[in-house]
Amino acid sequence: MEVFQKEIKLPPKHRGFNLITGELEKLCPEIKTFSAGIVHIFIQHTSALLTLNENADPSVRADLETHFNKLAPENQPYYLHNSEGSDDMPAHIKASLLSSSVSIPLTNGELNLGTWQGIYLCEHRNYGGARKLVVTIFGEKKK
Repeated sequence: MEVFQKEIKLPPKHRGFNLITGELEKLCPEIKTFSAGIVHIFIQHTSALLTLNENADPSVRADLETHFNKLAPENQPYYLHNSEGSDDMPAHIKASLLSSSVSIPLTNGELNLGTWQGIYLCEHRNYGGARKLVVTIFGEKKK
């Protein structure tokens, strides 16, 4: 078994649920060098998260953003942490509802996602900036 690890930096994304599967595969071509294993992707931030969800219909991403904004609205008088902007505390709440990492099976050099699954970067800030990911692969290299 081999272990590979790489830090990658994604350019800033708009607020919302951004599909990053293809971008991740381009920035981490080492995925293709493994025959089998697990790809673990961790985001090094507290106001943007990762999740897996439908990759076909963009209305899913729009509906998720709408729903999360209702779950954690901006400008609430009971927020104590507000020095970084009205979108910051809601971003932390949303982040607590999702995950800072995803793990995906790797088969024959490909992410073994379901037919309609994609990896999302969930950007909860209006101007979140570039985001750093740590990609770790545990598996068998192709021969």
